[in-house]
Amino acid sequence: LFFCLLLGCLLLLSGKVHFGYIYGVGVIGCVGIYAIFSLMSEIGIDFARTTSVLGYCLLPIIVLAALVPFFALRGWMGLAATLIFVSWSTYVSTKMFVAVLRMRDAFALFAYPVFLLYAV
Repeated sequence: LFFCLLLGCLLLLSGKVHFGYIYGVGVIGCVGIYAIFSLMSEIGIDFARTTSVLGYCLLPIIVLAALVPFFALRGWMGLAATLIFVSWSTYVSTKMFVAVLRMRDAFALFAYPVFLLYAV
């Protein structure tokens, strides 16, 4: 919750008000990821752990949002920076999910929905 609020405040510094969008996509995304990962694994995962991992791994995207007031993230450089930071968040959260669910061979299957969530 704190990281979502921090992301909203950083986007507010760049002149964009997206608090409702952040919380709406966050809640729907957490519920969706929880449902998908619970169905994909035999062990299962609890909702609190899902939201915790997705929230803490949002930190690289928060760093990117902190850079927005200082650098114009338009064009190829902005696209590359966004891709790097979203991929970083995806990689870290997917590694945590794969470790918790003990499904090392399914890294790409777990990474795809997480990447889509962070890319939105």
